[in-house]
Amino acid sequence: MHQSEEEKIELEHQAAKIFMRWYEKNTGKPIRHIWHNEPIRPDVSCMLEGERLDLEIAHLYGSEEEAMAILGRELTDKTRQAIRDLAHDEVNSRLLKALNRILENKSGKRYDSKRVWLVIRNAHPAWSKNEIKALEHLITIPEPHAFEKVWIVGDMEGKTGIVRLYP
Repeated sequence: MHQSEEEKIELEHQAAKIFMRWYEKNTGKPIRHIWHNEPIRPDVSCMLEGERLDLEIAHLYGSEEEAMAILGRELTDKTRQAIRDLAHDEVNSRLLKALNRILENKSGKRYDSKRVWLVIRNAHPAWSKNEIKALEHLITIPEPHAFEKVWIVGDMEGKTGIVRLYP
């Protein structure tokens, strides 16, 4: 397995653990046992009220260039310039565009699973759960999609909790 694949799995597991901790805290329903899946299935599986629940995990960075910066990659001059160019765009419109892009991409996927929730972890330090909630009425979740529920983790460390985007 490549380092980038290992890192992706580690990020997915962190996101799933943060989400599960908040879900359990908010609902009082135990959610347990994480294991990783092969690509035909959603990223992570767990147990909720005695039933298998699959979680598809996505990370909200803003742009590929910002993702590289947030993940601590070595940045090329071209990447640095792209990040500088993005700084001129209005922050909330970038958040909405990036979030809707993830939802559009994920809505086209089909999974070998009975129950799938999409969990998006906000990794962008300029955005918070409050900004996401403020834009909730503008977020587009394309139909059809495979998700029973769509959630967002408000920040990378999971300090601000989770928000249900759908239904």
